[in-house]
Amino acid sequence: MGNFSLKEKYLKFFIYSIVIVLINIVGITLFFRLDLTRDKIYSLSDASKTVARTLSEPLTIKVFFSKNLPAPHNNTERYLRDLLEEYAAQGGKYFNYFFYDVTPDEGTSTQTADENRKMAEDYGIQPVQIQIMENDEIKFKNAYMGLVIINGDLVERFGAITSTNNLEYYLTTAIQKMNSKISALLNLKEKVHVDMYLSASLNTIAPLIGLDQLPMMGKKIQETIEDLNHKSLGVIEFNHIDMSDREQLKEIETKYNITPLTWPDFPQEQITAGQGAAEILIRYKDQTTTIPLISSAKHPLFQTIVYQMADPSDLEEQVNSVIEKLIGINMEIGFLAGFGAHSLVPDQMAMMQGRPAGGMQTLNALISKRYAIKPVDLKDFRIPDGMSCLMITRPTEKFSDYELFQIDQALMKGTNIAYITDAFNENSSQQGNMGMPPQFVPIDTGLEKLFNHYGVEIQKAYILDKQAYVHRDPRSRGPKEQILYFIPHIKEDNINQTPAFMNNIKELYAMQAAPVTLVPENINTEKITATKLLSSSKDSWLMEGMINLTPQYITPPAETENMQSYDLAYLLSGEFTSYFKGKPIPQKQIAEEEMDDEEDAPKALPEDSLLEDKLLETRILETSKPAKIFVLSSSQMLQDNMLDPQGQTTNTTFILNVIDHLNGKDDIAQLRSKQQQYNPIAETTPFLKNIIKTFNIIGLPVLVILFGLGVLAKRTSRKKKIANRFKG
Repeated sequence: MGNFSLKEKYLKFFIYSIVIVLINIVGITLFFRLDLTRDKIYSLSDASKTVARTLSEPLTIKVFFSKNLPAPHNNTERYLRDLLEEYAAQGGKYFNYFFYDVTPDEGTSTQTADENRKMAEDYGIQPVQIQIMENDEIKFKNAYMGLVIINGDLVERFGAITSTNNLEYYLTTAIQKMNSKISALLNLKEKVHVDMYLSASLNTIAPLIGLDQLPMMGKKIQETIEDLNHKSLGVIEFNHIDMSDREQLKEIETKYNITPLTWPDFPQEQITAGQGAAEILIRYKDQTTTIPLISSAKHPLFQTIVYQMADPSDLEEQVNSVIEKLIGINMEIGFLAGFGAHSLVPDQMAMMQGRPAGGMQTLNALISKRYAIKPVDLKDFRIPDGMSCLMITRPTEKFSDYELFQIDQALMKGTNIAYITDAFNENSSQQGNMGMPPQFVPIDTGLEKLFNHYGVEIQKAYILDKQAYVHRDPRSRGPKEQILYFIPHIKEDNINQTPAFMNNIKELYAMQAAPVTLVPENINTEKITATKLLSSSKDSWLMEGMINLTPQYITPPAETENMQSYDLAYLLSGEFTSYFKGKPIPQKQIAEEEMDDEEDAPKALPEDSLLEDKLLETRILETSKPAKIFVLSSSQMLQDNMLDPQGQTTNTTFILNVIDHLNGKDDIAQLRSKQQQYNPIAETTPFLKNIIKTFNIIGLPVLVILFGLGVLAKRTSRKKKIANRFKG
């Protein structure tokens, strides 16, 4: 009996050992991970899986990460390893990644680490300085935390990966862009011409303006362009044009807008007057862009003009960016120019005069990473057919019926419209200079009647909200905190997260927003869906008539019944009816200054004339293709002070996601908002807070004691049962 029991134990041990070995083998060959996070931040999004699965050529990622880094950088490396493993599982044989050891062993340099560091530097990966705690002292250490993506001859560099924030988004969009670029380069029908207009005559005055290295710049630029040509599959044709003839310079100035450089006689230096050029001209088909090679700026201290040469290393990135735009790698979106609308670049004249510059450089930089922005000037050109999206940002000047007609017909052809505007135009040119508050003039451009017809209207008022941005100024002698009621803090309860592109956006700030209302009688609910996206809190009220946003003069209403929630943004989608249905086709009005003489004056045509004008439509499209209209009543949300250059705040994510949605890129929008770090605690009443606090302080210890007493009682009962069993 005893021998049999011993054999049984050995048999069980042997079987268990075999099972454990088999489980380990299965675990190695059938790898899987379970992501229990709500937003699946440790799993690849659908967009990332699609990008990895559709690779048609081998793609390699080389990671240069120092070992034994302190938190949180060690977690970043671990997350990066797991992420690349997920990509590799989806990409198969076309996706490869390698981690290179760049850390010397115990402070001594090894040959492998030296070679890997040399490779990293060849790719442009430089060490970054990080802060560490060692022996209760704060020290600084140089560490490598970068990677490069290699697809054929194309290389994309990430120099410093210091955080996991949006890392998957950056990798996926970079891989996606590289795939698109390779396809575009392979399908080019003609060369991209890069002409360097660099005159040797400039070398004579180079020492006088502090540009001693100017004679060597041409060779360095040529080497840079040749290297870029190699990475661009040989599509670039480079030419160095040495030009100093006045007539030739005038000709290229007229043709390509290249500014000639001129200088007078310098008898003391034995230099005669002359002229030359220092610009790079990039040409593809009928598109041209110039990049200056010499720039000037006023020294802030000495108020003298300082000249600078273009850095060839930076020039490669600039030329590459221009070429990508010219050959159409990124989807093109339209941006309405003129009409007093916000510009993507700041107004230099306004800056010099101390007025708000109104530029949107951060938005421009963020959008340009994924889209080619095409300025649309309705006064001279039509909206191109096939344009996926047109952005209209706070125009203030009147639109003619002909210009409204162009916007209307673009919508009828399926162009989505982002209409982001204000209720008022802030005029601070006079009052602001005298210490008086600015004037707020209601905006009336004619677009109001157009969008009213489509079913949405912006009221002439500002929304003020008790739940607003709190400005904290520790230097103030008065109150340290001040509530800016005209900057509503839009919390999760007032954000519609049902649309995919709105998912995981949990707070926003809207500045100087107006109420957006629907016009029910103009919305055919069978063809158009209206979706509310944002609204203020129920503690909101309106400022109408005389507008004064000076914080000290704004107080909430005493009676709460005068408060309610107001809508700030809507998305309309479906088939719209033209505003010009049943109306005559508007004709373009020619200004008097455009007519040189009487011969240029328009001549009357017979009523039955079938003459077709290329600037006019021959018929009105009365019903649109499926299209979308996004309306937001706060153009301040596009300004640099409301967005961050890294694209990580909720305000930035919201704006970029809307643009992606209007361009049919919901998968990218979801990917971007996947790793939002803002997770607010649900708001509760003070009574419920006290109950939770009391439970945590008293309730939990009581539960532990009761559980312990229960375990003790169970053990006592079990002992008694065993004792009673063996008594007999």
